[in-house]
Amino acid sequence: MTEIERRLEKIYSQTTKTERAEIDRAAKLIKEGKLVAFPTETVYGLGANALDADAVRKIYEAKGRPSDNPLILHVASVEMAEKIVELNGAARALIEKVWPGPLTLVLPAKEIVPLTTRGGLETAAVRMPDNRTALELIRAANLPISAPSANKSGRPSPTDAQTVREDLGDAVAQVLDGGATKIGVESTVIDMTQGNPILLRAGGLPKEEIEEILGTEVLLPQDKNTAKRSPGTRYRHYAPKIPLLLAKAKDAEKLAEGKKFAWMGTSKSSGKPIETLVFENETEYAHEVFRALRRLENSGAEIIIAETPPEKGIGLAIKDRLNRASGD
Repeated sequence: MTEIERRLEKIYSQTTKTERAEIDRAAKLIKEGKLVAFPTETVYGLGANALDADAVRKIYEAKGRPSDNPLILHVASVEMAEKIVELNGAARALIEKVWPGPLTLVLPAKEIVPLTTRGGLETAAVRMPDNRTALELIRAANLPISAPSANKSGRPSPTDAQTVREDLGDAVAQVLDGGATKIGVESTVIDMTQGNPILLRAGGLPKEEIEEILGTEVLLPQDKNTAKRSPGTRYRHYAPKIPLLLAKAKDAEKLAEGKKFAWMGTSKSSGKPIETLVFENETEYAHEVFRALRRLENSGAEIIIAETPPEKGIGLAIKDRLNRASGD
């Protein structure tokens, strides 16, 4: 038994009969070509059979998502990953250390993966989520599940089941409620098709950890075509209903320009925001960022001002999400 298999067996051993019955029902719906929302360790996903182009189109329709935006294929074993992408040595090294976990690998796709699932690209994005419900669902369905965040395209990603229901309603055949997600921002996406790994999207696994495992630098994309290989990077995402600005805490009052503002960050801001959310550290900031955006858009403020996080560790992922939410 491999180390990954041991980790998975430990996870599966905690599933109750009641949970398995709900998961088996959801797996049946997936195999019938329907949509199921489910928790991962990052955010809630909107799942469909990744190998069924018609089912995958329902994801795009339910979210209002552009069809050229590729989807992540979620797997429950290395063998399942091997059926859909070409794994190289560096990818296997990361998989052995990190999976299940918040890391998505972009690799050459095999013909079995419909072009609809991979946004018309020659590559596919694959990951193994570190969440018992998600893994049990994939295992019960016995096929890879495509799953972007379970929200309307452009809105803050959902980190609990109720937000999924509010955003998508009857478009989802079933919502598996696994409580609040553990990390709160999506997975890190790494392109493994070239010489050096390339960071396409910062996320739940810090870039520094990937560099330590591989013993090499993780590069940034040098052209737009490379960046397009990643799900969730081509369009404005995560946007609240009111404008969002990024600033240092001392500059918040000045940036507000006399408007009523709400503040979120790891420090208290200057001025007098009508609502303030202060997080203990960047880990909590990441965990709460999407929930905070949804809360503060209804606070009565005219704008939200978010503290600019440091560009290292999980802070890089927070800044990426806030930049996209603000339209930058």
